[in-house]
Amino acid sequence: MTAPVAVLLTLLALLLLVLGWAMARRGRRTVVVTVSGPSMEPTLRPGDRVPVRRTPGVVPGRGDVVVVEEPGPCRPGDRTGAAGTRWVVKRVAAVPGDPEPPYLPAWARHPSGLVPAGRLVLLGDNPAGSRDSRHYGTVPASRVLGLATSHGLRAPR
Repeated sequence: MTAPVAVLLTLLALLLLVLGWAMARRGRRTVVVTVSGPSMEPTLRPGDRVPVRRTPGVVPGRGDVVVVEEPGPCRPGDRTGAAGTRWVVKRVAAVPGDPEPPYLPAWARHPSGLVPAGRLVLLGDNPAGSRDSRHYGTVPASRVLGLATSHGLRAPR
């Protein structure tokens, strides 16, 4: 084998190694969740698979669709944590510093009337079929797994 061919093969092997590392790393930053309830209809329907970009430490913006650790029992008779962590898909309705929406429960209101730092107001796109901040108040932003990517999301009506 000549020296230029050996160098070329070495560079090719190095390139493949770097590409493999990048793909593995990307795989850890993106997960796919399957929607199982009607709370986000018509944007998301049961059975839809949604790519979610993990965003540790990033506070999502108003209007973003997020996957968040379930704040409380969202299904009748279900105990949070009984079968491990459960995730729900919701839309961010208000972020820290925004005025608290009037539909928050009285017990969940902050004295300032503003959404507190590190908290989010989350709503389902289908109010009649969603348990959300109207039921459990604001949610710690630290519970957000990530942002649903626009791929596969229908525009809300």
